[in-house]
Parts: sequence; C-alpha cells; structure tokens
Amino acid sequence: MGHYLGNLARIAAITCAIGLAGQSTVAEPRHGIAMYGDPDLPPDFVSLPYANPDAPKGGRIVTAEVGSFDSLNPFIRKGSVPWQLRFFLGESFMGRSLDEPFSLYGVLAESVETGPNREWVEFTLREGAAFSDGSPVTIEDVMWSYETLGTAGHPRYLGFWTKVESMEQTGDRSVRFTFNVEDRELALLAGMRPILKKAQWDGVDFADSTTEVVPITSAPYVIDDFEPGRFVSLRRNPDYWGADVPFRVGTNNIDEVRLEFFGDETAAFEAFKVGEVNSNREFNVARWESQYNFPAVQDGDIVLSILPHERPSGMTGFVMNTRSDQFADWRVRDAMLHAFNFEFVNEAMTGSAQPRITSYWSNSPLGMSNSPAEGRVAEFLAPFAAELTPGTLEGYSLPVSDGSERNRAGTAAALDRMEAAGWTVQDGVMANAAGEPFTFEILLPQGGSENQAIIDMYVESLARIGVTPTVAVVDSAQFKERTDAYDFDMTYYRRGVSLSPGNEQYSYYGSKTADQSGGRNLMGIKSPAVDAMIGRLLTSESQDDFVAAVKALDRTLTAGRYVIPIYQWNISRIAHAKELQYPQYLPIFGDWPGWQPDVWWYEK
Repeated sequence: MGHYLGNLARIAAITCAIGLAGQSTVAEPRHGIAMYGDPDLPPDFVSLPYANPDAPKGGRIVTAEVGSFDSLNPFIRKGSVPWQLRFFLGESFMGRSLDEPFSLYGVLAESVETGPNREWVEFTLREGAAFSDGSPVTIEDVMWSYETLGTAGHPRYLGFWTKVESMEQTGDRSVRFTFNVEDRELALLAGMRPILKKAQWDGVDFADSTTEVVPITSAPYVIDDFEPGRFVSLRRNPDYWGADVPFRVGTNNIDEVRLEFFGDETAAFEAFKVGEVNSNREFNVARWESQYNFPAVQDGDIVLSILPHERPSGMTGFVMNTRSDQFADWRVRDAMLHAFNFEFVNEAMTGSAQPRITSYWSNSPLGMSNSPAEGRVAEFLAPFAAELTPGTLEGYSLPVSDGSERNRAGTAAALDRMEAAGWTVQDGVMANAAGEPFTFEILLPQGGSENQAIIDMYVESLARIGVTPTVAVVDSAQFKERTDAYDFDMTYYRRGVSLSPGNEQYSYYGSKTADQSGGRNLMGIKSPAVDAMIGRLLTSESQDDFVAAVKALDRTLTAGRYVIPIYQWNISRIAHAKELQYPQYLPIFGDWPGWQPDVWWYEK
C-alpha cells in the first residue's frame, strides 16, 4: 500500500517527464525505450519490480468466461476469440512495463536503436529465440509477420503498417523500420507486434483460420487442449527459450492457465463457488459485499483481494451509433443521457458505492475539467469552435438526478432536447412531424446479467418520454459479428485508456476508422477536432502541449455525448484460491493484462 500512495505523487509528476520528449536522442542500441525520456530500469535489471524472481513454478489458475469462441487466432478480424489469447500467444520484440506510463524492455529483442528523431527504429533478435516447436525465430519470420498482420490481420495492426515507409533486414539478426510520418510513438509500437512462424502458414489462409489452426509462437504458453465453446487450456512451455530474459524472470509461473466458458454470469459464479473455477474478478460491488460469504470464503480457502490502481477511468457504458439516423443529432444523444437515471441505477446496482465515470480520462491528471476551456486547451480547440458540440468550450458535466425513480428533472430535460431535435410526444409516443415513432435497438451480449438489469431500468425511464426501444440479446459470436459491421443503434461499450495515449486513439475515435469494418470506432466519430487533437498528442514535444492535447480530446469526446457512462472501478476485486498468490508490490496499472496470471504463482 505504501507503494501505491507513493505513486500518487509519481503519477502527478508523469507529465513533467513528458517535457523530456525530444530532448533525448538515442544513437546506440539500448535495452529498452520509453515514450518520453528514458526507461526507469537500468540495463542490468534482474526482473520487473512487480515480479517475484523467486516465485515457485506449478499449479493452475482457472477463470470463468461468459460466452463462447470459434477461433484460436487472436491476430485476425474473423471469428470470436478468447480475448486473453493475444496476450498469451503474442510474443514480440519488446514487452511493456506496468509500472511506467509507456516503457518497453527487450523480450525477443536483445536491443533497440532509433534515429535522432525516431524516424526509424532497429531491433536485434536475441540469440536462441525459438518457437514452441523448437525452430529458431528468424528475421524472415519477423518480416513476414509484420507484413501479414499489416495487410491481412486484425484492424488494430493496420494503422501502424500504413506509416511504415520501408522494412529492411540490416544484419543476420536485425531489422529496421523507417516511417513516413512524424510520430514518436511508432518506434514503440513497432516493438509490440506479435511474431509468428511463417512456415506454419504456408498454403493456409491466415485471415480465415478458425480452431483448425493453433498459432505457433515463441511465447511462454502453448495451447495444450481446447473444446470449442467450452474451454481452452494453456500449458507453460517447459522448454521456453526466454525464461532467463530479465523481462520474463519471475513471470509465467503457473503450469496451466485454463479458461472455462459459461452461458451466463450466474453459472460462472456458481462454478467458482463450488471450486470448478479458482479465480474470479468481480465488477459488481453489491455482489462482492453480499454474495462472497459462502463456506470456502468463511473457511479461508478463498481470499478476497482488493487491489488499487492508478489508471484513468476509461469509458464504460452504452454507446450510441451516430451512423444510425436516430443518434446523428447530438440533441437526441443528450436527451438519452438525461433520461438515463444514473443515481437511481447506481443505488440499485451497487448501493451507490461506485463513483460515476465523468470523462474518458477521469481519475487521472489527463482528465478534462468541467469548467470553460482555458490556456492551451482553448487555443487548440479554437480553430474548430464552429463545429464543436455545445459544452466543449463552455464546460460540460453529465446530468445528475435527485436519485428518485421518476427523475422528473431529467425527464423534462430529455423532452426539451427531443423537441429541439424535432421529436414530440404524440398520443403517448415520441414521434416526428410525420408521425413516425422514435425507436431504436439496444444490442447486448448474452450472459451479461448486470448490463441487462441496467438496461431494464433504462427502458422504464425511456417509457416516460414515450420511447420504447427493442432489446436484442445475442450470443458472443453474433454480438461480435454485428458490432464489427456496426449493425446496432446502442450497445454495451468498454474502452480502456492509459496514461500515455497514442496511435490507438485513431483506431478508437479517428475519422479514417469510422467506416472500417471490424474497427473500434463504435460510435462512428468523424470529427476534424478529434483527429487534430490526436495528432497533437502524438507530436507534442512539451509537457504543456501533450497534457493540453489530451484534455482537449477528452472534452471533444465527452461533450460529444456519444456514450452513456456508468460507474468506474478505481480498485479491482479478485476472489481467488488461497494457493494463488501475487507480489505485494503493485504496479501503477494494477490489475491489467500482464499482471494476472503473469506474475502470480501457485503455492500450497
């Protein structure tokens, strides 16, 4: 806990380190790289600070997943894949430290070198790097992986590839990427692409693979067994080549990581209670406080761990698709926000224990204020003043109800906004001048009982303004297919953001990705202001400019009224078998991909 409290001051000082951007020029091979300044750990570091180098090996961790899967290739657009697989199977040149805003250290790469302005980056492979079948990782594998992922892979890889001017082998174990745009983050992104075995895909359609092909990678785990829709078992590779690489020391300690799949949250929780599952991440504070008193907890066989973190809130809630005529008008989206009675929902779901998300970077120094824009923030947004949604410059806060079920003030405000947009209540039904009713569909994935309960309350609130939406609950494969095609009006949305936002913001909110199938711009934003703020944060060379650009971006997104936010989780709650243990030193990112099960161990 002392580490956590000490890091509060450290997080506040992160933006000061940003001022070092552009001042440090790297002209020689190094063990790591940071977005701003130098990485914290020295070249001779033994292990990550939040890993236990003496952790024992063995045991198993079993988690419950709601939904199903029909593919084991996490690197392509097609199919429904367990989300964890891209972290287990995606060994890359560099690995990200969870204890720094954005620093990478060598994994497959023994060194990294960049140009004076990061106009190029070069990686040198470690000797002995090997795939799980024992064959060596070669530069040919590297170059094939980058080109294949950049042209036929998941959309998350496409944006980077368009900014690569050239890729060339510069030695037996080295490769250089030269970029065609000014973008300091590209040198880091280049180090985070998964390296696959080229020979495995000879004569195989990479983009169309399902469960028939299990990707061979150089990562610590391999898929040992699976049954479509039922489970995936990953086994620690005893011959993993990189066990002594400092970034990997003290990690990947558990012999088996097993993902069990269930039809809904209730079945998943019951499996945990009876011991079929031995680790469960709980997002509902009311359930945590009322339902985690079963015998295994009382006997001490299950430990309830509460883990703080220092990440921005990100955005969780229900996103409105501006591609749909219903939500193209910001006034309609504003009405939907007023009709959503968060205070009543929060009391019903969590006993009002969870604070609401107030913006995309709330709970961090990068979050916007709700007062009028000032200084560099106002200066950056000024050229776009005519197109900005009201509140962006003037200041914006989410509606707050009195907590009563009827939410009279919110209902009245929603009716006013709808009328301004050309909709009025006619014979009890919200309709336009032609008498056409206003309705829309809310798409939800099967098994999300908490979200369904929230939407049930929302539907009742909408009835007070004459709106009756349709709620469609579909299985995970259908949900992915429909969201990939943007075939929804409103749906559940969760987007994590970091203390070092970068190129991923284009895929989340950039105009060019709005019409890209399978992309992550679910709301369909096409805003020159948003594009410009992302560009500024990527090219900022001073502390003030970077922070101002992120705050300005936060304003355009939040005041754009694209998402109805629900509550944030500033702590993580994990119930787990007492044999599953973790270091007491918590990284600033806390419970995040790369922490569980990576630095956990099993000890009787």
